[in-house]
Amino acid sequence: MSNQILLENVDYLLSVNSTNDVLRNVSVLIVDGVITEIGSNISAQGAITRISGQRKLLMPGLVNLHTHTPMGLLRGVSEDVDLQDFLKIVWAAEGAVMDPETVMLGSKHGAVESLLSGTTTQLDMYFHHEYSHRGARSAGIRHVGGPTFLDFPGPDNKEWDERLTEADRWEKVKAEIGGPFVPSVMCPHGTYTVSESHLSDLVAITSSWSHPLMTVHVSENAAENQDVLTRLGKTPTHILHDAGALDGAFPIVFGHGVHLVEDDLPRAAHPHITIAHCPGSNMKLASGALPYKTYRDASIQLGIGTDGCSTSNDLDMFTAMRLTAMLAKLTSASAQTAPSVDIIRAATINGARALGMGEMIGSIEKGKRADLILIDLDKPHLAPIYDIFALVVYAVGKGDVADVIVDGKLVVRSGEMLDVDTEKLLADVDTVAKRVKSALS
Repeated sequence: MSNQILLENVDYLLSVNSTNDVLRNVSVLIVDGVITEIGSNISAQGAITRISGQRKLLMPGLVNLHTHTPMGLLRGVSEDVDLQDFLKIVWAAEGAVMDPETVMLGSKHGAVESLLSGTTTQLDMYFHHEYSHRGARSAGIRHVGGPTFLDFPGPDNKEWDERLTEADRWEKVKAEIGGPFVPSVMCPHGTYTVSESHLSDLVAITSSWSHPLMTVHVSENAAENQDVLTRLGKTPTHILHDAGALDGAFPIVFGHGVHLVEDDLPRAAHPHITIAHCPGSNMKLASGALPYKTYRDASIQLGIGTDGCSTSNDLDMFTAMRLTAMLAKLTSASAQTAPSVDIIRAATINGARALGMGEMIGSIEKGKRADLILIDLDKPHLAPIYDIFALVVYAVGKGDVADVIVDGKLVVRSGEMLDVDTEKLLADVDTVAKRVKSALS
């Protein structure tokens, strides 16, 4: 028997297709995870879940292109510091409390926060990646994670060879865990923590995977750039280029990418390279303001991320969209920069394409997998409606998310998780928080 969901009489549908069509008063039929019909007077037979779309807006689920999901357990432990001081404090806390079991809990916690705020897919970099993936998957999100690499043991106390062994097993382990399709992602932490020769080794492994992807921190702040230039004589982007990571064998996502220099721009201006812009984290750590207009004028692809909760303090992609738009206008001194529709595309279809999944998710079109969110428009702050794209970017918030569907499965209904005991989850999080406080005291 097929699994069917009918979204009936949706007030507004933001397709985010190639022409950014906005449909009014339409219904959407989902069968076995696939969007099969979009239109009026849709008839469906057999067992079916019906959800009213009246006074609601339907749009693709948001794609968080850079985060460290389990770090929600460390929200607030390192405040009013820059990136370098943040890493010193947080890595110490991680080493003390972030074991596999805790990581699995933190990832589940972060996935729940993400789903409730409209994110259906997240590109996650974290230690104990298998447990992070298991935790997030148990909440129902489309979680893209993989082995994280450092040249030194790091908070998880693993040597390089042990990490390579885990990478060799990752595709098999990911298949055993199951869940919605995601690519296999390799996660070298950065060019200041992984040598160029080791990066070349990781490029070779990644290229051998069936659906490969790589993500790495790149030029997050000026101090990182200067450190890499002083020690290695090249920018982070140049190092990745020389390591073969930018040759187009797989998509690659630059985490942050705030401080690309002029010579970096042509190297980064390729369809298989996307910068995950994290405005909240970048501003809070005083890392700098990504030059949105300069990058777009250089044909660099941009997606949007939140970074981890310990820097941005939340996983709210609506806030990240709003900050992206306003910061772009401010830094370019032009109110015409970053139109709302472009910001929405950055948080949906651009993010999906960055993961190599643009043919599967990121827009509402027949034949695509159903990763969808319904926004409750029956709120004072969402009335009246003149420009629906601007409404989403500048007025809609995470609290307006009513229903969330991932790969055709309803995971959030009327603002509540369906398959997660949130009361127990929060109690477990509080227990870990006591351990964190003890470790930092």
